[in-house]
Amino acid sequence: MGIESLLVFLIVGAVAGWLAGLIVSGFGFGLIGNIVVGILGAFIAGFLFPAIGISLGSGILSAIIHSTIGAIILLVLIRIVKQA
Repeated sequence: MGIESLLVFLIVGAVAGWLAGLIVSGFGFGLIGNIVVGILGAFIAGFLFPAIGISLGSGILSAIIHSTIGAIILLVLIRIVKQA
């Protein structure tokens, strides 16, 4: 992985984590936390979407949407675990 790919990966993770934090109110983890949530969300969506047969296409925008949906799932699961 080159430096450009790593930079794009981090930017997509940060944007996805930030968007997920806005959608699931009450969960803001700062810049580093948002990047981590976005990257973990991308992994969650990467395993979940192919299993149920959903394809969002390719490109930066679809990667951000993909990661955001996964990050939302992650934040909702965190909220459920914290309330239990």
